[in-house]
Amino acid sequence: MRKYKIIDDLKSDVMFEAFGKNLKELFENAAEALFSIICDVSSISHNRVVQVEVRGNDLKDLMFNWLQELIATVDIEEMFLSKFEIDEIDEHHLKAKCYGEPIKPEKGDIVVKAVTYHKFGVEKTKDGYKVSVTLDI
Repeated sequence: MRKYKIIDDLKSDVMFEAFGKNLKELFENAAEALFSIICDVSSISHNRVVQVEVRGNDLKDLMFNWLQELIATVDIEEMFLSKFEIDEIDEHHLKAKCYGEPIKPEKGDIVVKAVTYHKFGVEKTKDGYKVSVTLDI
């Protein structure tokens, strides 16, 4: 099963789909897809860790809040992230460790402003889960 795919047919936004056999894998893969747009994840070391805890009213809300929190982490912690470990997850809450390094402009790619609700959705599939995400850039 592939982790994610980038859909680049939009002009002012970027869209991706992420996949997972379970919620843990879905949320980790969505985070990796997000950061594959923000920076060159293959060149980002894992020498700093940030703890993230997010809540949501339902699974869709939780995913939206997770991705928004990760975008905020870029600005607040001044870090690019490249590895994500979900420690606890259910449909309303998650705790994760996110690994990365301080921002280096040469490793950056696209500045992502926010997650949008345009075509945003989380669905159960025969193979697990899928999320569709559009990012405002």
